[in-house]
Amino acid sequence: MNDTQSMFAFEDLKVWQKAVDFAEVVIKTIDSFDAPRKHYRLIEQLESAATSPAMNIAEGKGRYSQKEFVHFLYIARGSLFETITLLIILQRLGWITHKDLQGIKVLAEEIAKMLNSLINSIKN
Repeated sequence: MNDTQSMFAFEDLKVWQKAVDFAEVVIKTIDSFDAPRKHYRLIEQLESAATSPAMNIAEGKGRYSQKEFVHFLYIARGSLFETITLLIILQRLGWITHKDLQGIKVLAEEIAKMLNSLINSIKN
C-alpha cells in the first residue's frame, strides 16, 4: 500500500459515500419526530437498518474475496429495502411526511442501482 492508498478503501467507493449520506438523512428524519415511548424499539430498528447499507459495503470491501464482497453488497441492498419498509410504516402512522418518505426513497433507489451495477461488474 502506497501513501495515496487508504487501508480503508471502502471510503473511495461512491456507493459507500451515498450510503453514509442516506443514513445521515434517515437519522435526521428520525430526530425530527417524537415517537410515543412504547415505540422506541421500532426507532432503534430503523436506525440499525439505515446504517446497515454503509456498514455492509465497508465490511464486504474488507473481505479478501470477491464472492464475500458480493454477498455483503446483497445484504446492503436488502437493508435499504428494510429501511424503506420501516419508513412507510412510520409515514402511515403520521410520524413522517409523504414528502420526506419520497425524498428518502429517491436516495435509496440511487443506492440500489449503484449496488446492482457494482454487483454485476464484480460477477461478470
